Amino acid sequence: MDTEERLAVFLDYENLALGARDHLGGMQFDFKPIADALAVRGRVVVRRAYADWSYFDEDRRMLTRHQVELIEMTQRMGASRKNAADIKMVVDAIEMAFEREYITTFVMCTGDSDFSPLVHKLRELDKRVIGVGVENSTSRLLPSACDEFLFYDRLEGVDVPDESEAPAPKRTGRGAGKGTGRAGGGRGGRAKAPAVEVPAEAPAESPAEPAVPAVPVDEAPASGTSGTRRRRKAPAAEVAAEPAPEPAVEAVVETDLEHDDSGAPGEDAPMEVKVAQTLADLQASTSGSVTASMLKRTLVRKDPTFSESDYGFRTFGEFLRFLADRGFVVLAPGPSTGDPEVALPEQQDTAGAFGLLRQVVQGAGGTAPLSGLKNEVRKRRPDFSEKALGYRGFLQFAKAAAASDAVGLAWDDDAEDYLVTVA
Repeated sequence: MDTEERLAVFLDYENLALGARDHLGGMQFDFKPIADALAVRGRVVVRRAYADWSYFDEDRRMLTRHQVELIEMTQRMGASRKNAADIKMVVDAIEMAFEREYITTFVMCTGDSDFSPLVHKLRELDKRVIGVGVENSTSRLLPSACDEFLFYDRLEGVDVPDESEAPAPKRTGRGAGKGTGRAGGGRGGRAKAPAVEVPAEAPAESPAEPAVPAVPVDEAPASGTSGTRRRRKAPAAEVAAEPAPEPAVEAVVETDLEHDDSGAPGEDAPMEVKVAQTLADLQASTSGSVTASMLKRTLVRKDPTFSESDYGFRTFGEFLRFLADRGFVVLAPGPSTGDPEVALPEQQDTAGAFGLLRQVVQGAGGTAPLSGLKNEVRKRRPDFSEKALGYRGFLQFAKAAAASDAVGLAWDDDAEDYLVTVA
């Protein structure tokens, strides 16, 4: 435990949230993929996020669930405070570097090149620095300054929709009136982006409709659900405005399908899948072999409530032998008795993964909806990851499989989902 890395995480939240919204098809930022990626790199002892949280109401709840301390930097004070959160973040990081010597690694979650001097100073102080940012909104100067840089869009658990089919960024919650931020690594400040217009399909006036003043988008109350309300309409008007172009419907559904890595909202991944994902991350981030004790320590970091007894096993070694007997992991003698080395079976190539997908669809009767299909694939191969094969999301993987004639893929209006078929 004395050689364990201790991490302090600092999030420039506006940069991350707006970067995900503007460059990842309007998707909402989620801290969990970052938390999982850092769990294999050490013990996180500090988590802080900096923003004006009146703009990020729903995000605030998500971060609180992940035990992130929220540092409030109010912007609306009658004067320009564009860089207030950044300055506070820099001051806190430097102060922590001097006062808490036990912290060995600083994780700077931002794509802003303005933090490069901070990164250089932390490395002068013999601290390791890991950067995290959205790829298309990260300055080219920042990754080279860090010891390691993780692009958020490439992390396991982040499924990015196709650029050609992604919906226009939605202004939701309290961030509805904010600008695009720091595209390409620039500051961008808090300049407002053009409001997303929703065309009114029904007449503005109706004899059966009570007179209700129109509410502009910028003045609409933030509710955390939608930032595109215009005015109250009669039910008939709502029905008239309901039809939308089919591609837009596909794009919204596609984003919803891919946002949850497990394929079903709120559904926990099977334990063998969690073990395989954690083991794959450990193998990628460490130069040596992975032992059973290291694997369990990382699993507990990800989920402090983890216990092999919940799955009917007396010891963790017995649990690993159960997985090894089913071909999910490979065990080898380790450096000490009772602490074997753990590895994943040899990875399949792309053709093998396409064949696995075809087998799963055949087992489902020849037709299966895309939603939840990744879970079914992982039941047969817990270490399956489309990102390890070079695909940004499971939909992109399925499209590639369809292009190679391994399966068929088509949108079904009745199911409101993609259907994967085999001949």
